[in-house]
Amino acid sequence: MKKMRIKEMAEKLNISARAIRFYEEKSLLTPLKDPQNQYRLFTEMDARRLQAILSLREVGMSIEEIRTLLEEIDRGEDDELLYSLELQRSMMFSQMVELKQHIDTTDRMIEHLKAQRSLDWEHIFELANGVKRLRDVRANWRDQWDFDRQAAIHDELVFNHSEGFNKHPSYEQALRMVVEWVKPHERERGLDIGTGTGNLAGSFLAAGIDMAGIDQSKEMLKHCQQKFPHLETKLGNFLAIPYLDHSFDFVVTSYALHHLTDEQKLFALVEMKRVLKPHGRICIVDLMFENEKKRIEHLDKLRGEGHEEVIAEIEDEYFADRSILLNWFEQNGYLTKMQQLSELLHILYAVPIRPGY
Repeated sequence: MKKMRIKEMAEKLNISARAIRFYEEKSLLTPLKDPQNQYRLFTEMDARRLQAILSLREVGMSIEEIRTLLEEIDRGEDDELLYSLELQRSMMFSQMVELKQHIDTTDRMIEHLKAQRSLDWEHIFELANGVKRLRDVRANWRDQWDFDRQAAIHDELVFNHSEGFNKHPSYEQALRMVVEWVKPHERERGLDIGTGTGNLAGSFLAAGIDMAGIDQSKEMLKHCQQKFPHLETKLGNFLAIPYLDHSFDFVVTSYALHHLTDEQKLFALVEMKRVLKPHGRICIVDLMFENEKKRIEHLDKLRGEGHEEVIAEIEDEYFADRSILLNWFEQNGYLTKMQQLSELLHILYAVPIRPGY
C-alpha cells in the first residue's frame, strides 16, 4: 500500500500541512511513523478519512461531533452513524428557519425605516422580542412521552386499543378520511408530519402517491422504514421541517399535533405553509376541543363522573382549541372544512384561496 508524507497528503487534498497536523493533534487522524526518521506516513485510508473530516466540517460539525461519528464508523455502528448525520441535518434546518426569521425581521426594520424615515427603539424591541419568542417556542419542545420506547408497541396500541382512555379513536376511519379529503393527484407529492410508524403515509403510498414522512423519534422511523422501505423519511419535527420551501403539494398529520402547546401549534402551521407550494393544502386529524368553553364543559363532566384518571391523561397532552386553528387558517387565506368524528376527534382540511397572501 502506497504511503505519503504530509506534504504529498496536503497536495493530494489541497489543504495545508498545518491543517493536517491540527486534526492529528485532535486525535482524528493517527498516521504511521517511519521507524527510521519518525516522519508521518499517510495511507489512502487516511486520505479518505481526512476527506470525510473536511466534509463534516464543511456542514458545520464540531470536532467533538466528528470524533463521535468516526468512533461509530470504526465500530461499524451504521445505525448510530445515520442517526448522528440525520440529527445534524435536523439541527441545520432549525438554524435555517431561525436565520430566515432574522432576515424577515431585518427586512421589516428596513421597510419601516424607508417608510417612516425613522425607527423608534420600541419598534426595534418589539421585532427583536418576536424573534426571541419564536426561538424559545422551538427550543422548549420536549419529548416527555418517550416515543422511542413506544415505537415497538405503537401499532398494537393504535389498531387494537382495549382499555383505558383511547388517544387514537376511530383510527382506521380517520386515516381513510384524510386520504379521501386530500384526494391527491397522481403526480403530487405529500408530507406526513409526525409519521410515527408510517400508517398515514402508507395509506397514501397504497393509493400510488409519492410521500415523505418526518418524525422526531429515531425508533419510530426505524419501524416505519421496515414497513415502508420505499417511503422517504427524515428525522425532524413540526417546528423545523427538514425540507426546503415549496417542496410539497400537501401536508398531512394524524394524532400528533396535540403534542405541541397552543403557541407551538401556530408556529407549526407557519412551517407547514413554508414547505408547501402556493396552492398546497393541509389536512389535520387529531384530538381537540371545539373551543375553550367546550374544553371546560368536557372536563367538568368527567370530573362529575369521577373520571380523574381520564382528566389526567387529557391534561398530560395539549389538545387543540379548534377555533384557534380555524382563526389562523382564515387569517392566512385558507378555506376550511371540518368534521367531528367522535367526542374529541376532529378532522380539518384547509385549501388556500389566496395563495399569495
